Amino acid sequence: MCGIGVIISGVRIGSSSPISHSTSPVSSALSVDDLKAALGRRGPDSLGCKKIFLHPTVSGEECVELRYCGDKCDCTFFANGELHFIGATLQLRGVNPITQPLVDESGNILVYNGEIFGGIHVGSDSNDAEILMQSLGKCCTCGSHGHTTACNYSGLGKSSIPELLSTIKGPWAIIYWQDSSRTMWFGRDAFGRRSLLVHWPNLEDCRFLLSSVSPISSVEQSSDFEVENGITNINFWDELSCGVYSVSIGSSKAHKCLLGEVKKHEWTNPILKELVKWERTYVEPKPAELHFMIPSKQPDVHSICLERKPSGLGPMQTSVPVPAQTVLIALRESMMRRTTRSAIFPAVTCDLQQEEVVPVAILFSGGLDSMILAALLDECLQPSYGIDLLNVSFDGQSAPDRISAKAGLKELQRISPLRRWKLVEVDADLSKLTQETKHVMSLINPAKTYMDLNIGMALWLAAGGDGWVHEEIGEIDNHNYQRVKYKSKARILLVGSGADEQCAGYGRHKTKYRSGSWLGLNEEMKLDMQRIWKRNLGRDDRCIADNGKEARFPFLDEDVIRTLLDIPLWEVANLDQPSGTGDKKILREVAQMLGIYEAATLPKRAIQFGSRIARESNRKNFGSNRAANQASAGSVVIYGTSNLT
Repeated sequence: MCGIGVIISGVRIGSSSPISHSTSPVSSALSVDDLKAALGRRGPDSLGCKKIFLHPTVSGEECVELRYCGDKCDCTFFANGELHFIGATLQLRGVNPITQPLVDESGNILVYNGEIFGGIHVGSDSNDAEILMQSLGKCCTCGSHGHTTACNYSGLGKSSIPELLSTIKGPWAIIYWQDSSRTMWFGRDAFGRRSLLVHWPNLEDCRFLLSSVSPISSVEQSSDFEVENGITNINFWDELSCGVYSVSIGSSKAHKCLLGEVKKHEWTNPILKELVKWERTYVEPKPAELHFMIPSKQPDVHSICLERKPSGLGPMQTSVPVPAQTVLIALRESMMRRTTRSAIFPAVTCDLQQEEVVPVAILFSGGLDSMILAALLDECLQPSYGIDLLNVSFDGQSAPDRISAKAGLKELQRISPLRRWKLVEVDADLSKLTQETKHVMSLINPAKTYMDLNIGMALWLAAGGDGWVHEEIGEIDNHNYQRVKYKSKARILLVGSGADEQCAGYGRHKTKYRSGSWLGLNEEMKLDMQRIWKRNLGRDDRCIADNGKEARFPFLDEDVIRTLLDIPLWEVANLDQPSGTGDKKILREVAQMLGIYEAATLPKRAIQFGSRIARESNRKNFGSNRAANQASAGSVVIYGTSNLT
């Protein structure tokens, strides 16, 4: 996980800045140092900056002269435009330590936040940002400065930048300066698995900004201009829509200033374009197929044997539909891509004692999704490594997620008794988290509801991994335990995002099914997947990464998404059945194949309810759950911090 950002000043961006760059005020609420501090929390290994200065040519021709400087400009000419790149790095791959921004011999500049799991080859000892920089340096300039024709270098081994980025499998956000075309490229992957916020120039702040996260100053402070006009700095940032963008910079004779034109580019990979459309071939079952949806009461003795038999229970058999096998294979491959040795360790740290290392943790409730991730991680991770299960509770040992997490731990210990499992119990008291609440408000920004804040707080605390574990004392057979402080050092956190959206896990899915049958359900699931970048992933990425951890989403692997779309909807879910049975039906079958039978029957429970933060937040801010429900707390907008202190 990395933190990336850029500040462009002195460049008039399209028609979004209605006044000249030379007269527009600059908001004092957000400084470069603020941005560095916020990004630095995401990338604790290194923090770097790079400035370039631009000014129109004396001849007034439609071109721009480029001058490079360090952090201080000692040029004798007046620099009309300034691009300030910032990169903070959490390094998980490669032999040599790197510091972003990366600059190549051609003057191209890259700040990158992401992982390359396919599409571009990354060797086991290579860093994906460095490999991407090399690939970008070979790209043509087609697509910049309004180019709409086919690539001039087609067939010559060169591709355009949108073509290259369209091939990447994995989560990413990017800011890249292509020197030869005087163009800055930026964007995020098609599903928005990495955060990238944008500030479009306006009367209050004419700068163009991109950042992985909002500094706390842009939430806390309001200028006189904003107070007078009835707006708050919480609207300073927008979530950047998924896609690839470019800003080509040129000079204007008429206005004697630098102009930048923003353009959004289409994905060029046909497979990716199909995934973005999220269209399923088989939505409605035919009458002849309906009988397959009725669960059999007795297991078929000739059925497929479980791939994983619970320890001590002897051989077991159960009927496992072929679609569930296909999904299990896709999920296992997704997990392998995200947990191979070269993808979880910088090569320079691979000689650490394995018994001391816990490289990967799981955001863990003991529910269906996190239990599947835990079982798969156990299969894919070397046996000598421990696995931390991070569980947050705002009601001590009584929270539903704490109870199910303890039960889940026992089930995992049963199927894999030799693995060093640690349930990290993160206990929180909302009444004592005033300053932390203000901080999390900046992380969820531009999201602004109490529901977002509750989810964000739970994620942020859980990802920090600062809690308690139960350690055995005395003789092994005595089973005596003591609760001791423990802080997880895992820098990779697996999260179950995407499972509910793709497998009909939300209550509203059943509502849509009842009112609109299969077509209504499919449309609701499609809507969820096409807005997951805005409603969930950007917020979740920011809250987790603030702890110097990288969130990875196995259920949102491109091949997993494709696999689930290829399966008939009635095989994915059967919402005529009760909760805990028909919702996420196919994942429950996967869980059975993995030997986690108890988890396979658990109903969906969102983190804000399972951790009890929603209840505590309602009591604190509304007086009671009933009052909160009357106020529709999930949609109540937070406009300031006064309600939270």
